[in-house]
Amino acid sequence: MTVCLEHPKMPRSKSRPLPLNSRPYEYHESVLLDETVARLAPAPGKVIVDGTLGGGGHAAALLAAGARVIGLDQDPEALAFASARLAGLGEEFCAVHSSFARAGEVLDRLGIVAIDGALLDLGVSSRQLDASERGFSFMHDGPLDMRMDPTNPISAADLVNTLGAEQLEKFFRNYGEEPAARKIAARLVRDRVVNPFRTTLQLAQAVESVVPRRGRAHPATRVFQALRIAVNHELEALSTGLEQISQRLAVGGRFAVIAFHSLEDRIVKTFFKERTAAFIDRPEWPAPRPNPLHIFKAITGKPVPASDAEQRANPRSRSAKLRVVERIPHVH
Repeated sequence: MTVCLEHPKMPRSKSRPLPLNSRPYEYHESVLLDETVARLAPAPGKVIVDGTLGGGGHAAALLAAGARVIGLDQDPEALAFASARLAGLGEEFCAVHSSFARAGEVLDRLGIVAIDGALLDLGVSSRQLDASERGFSFMHDGPLDMRMDPTNPISAADLVNTLGAEQLEKFFRNYGEEPAARKIAARLVRDRVVNPFRTTLQLAQAVESVVPRRGRAHPATRVFQALRIAVNHELEALSTGLEQISQRLAVGGRFAVIAFHSLEDRIVKTFFKERTAAFIDRPEWPAPRPNPLHIFKAITGKPVPASDAEQRANPRSRSAKLRVVERIPHVH
């Protein structure tokens, strides 16, 4: 029997906790649930890492199939909710307060050498978006926070109020793909001198004064995405997590990743593509050569989208893309 890590003492959350008898989808409605679980092929005796535990929807389905699940999440509120929901499953479930970027460290501390599957459901949860006090959304006014892990010392307000215009522009352009990045950054740097940014609506209104509304999307959407990615180091964590988890997969183990925007999906696609090609070729080579990174075979040729029915029931699933690979023997 493996002993589960104790949760570290966490600061009391300022967000309003959901009652533990809440229905799971009131916390977060798991996207591509059936498609993901079917491809991970959980079964008794298998150990699967759910690197983004959230409300525990995917973990519950994996546990129901008999697998043992190690659930990681950097959000203590999500960890508490999922732990309470899945507590009756006993030793088959272990919840750990950690980013999936430290999956290798967690597995070492648990004494687990190899795993039979892993899941990353990227992005922000419905609960995080809907809780105004978490500061992820401008739909309701709240503190300009955006930290998935409240022990992170740097909030979105810290970035907006201290970084130079050039660095803010870089974030907005690279992480938000915002065409007006330079104008928005200059406006924020100018405005914060008189009135530092503290709330989500304050920031959203400042962006809208530079980029007028056109169409359904709010002009601040890309800026908020960029700040969230920067605050939580999401792209760096993704690259690290993909590498660490891949190294711990046993032969035959499967790795599933659900991405919601082009930046993270591009990282996943490239990472898997580089490791599913048996051979690589370059124009200056006389013939293709064996790929030293070849450790996977693709389970999903093209990314799997949410069904039409799921997209109608859960609009947030519209941009979801599921990619799955399987570990093979490393022969090169």
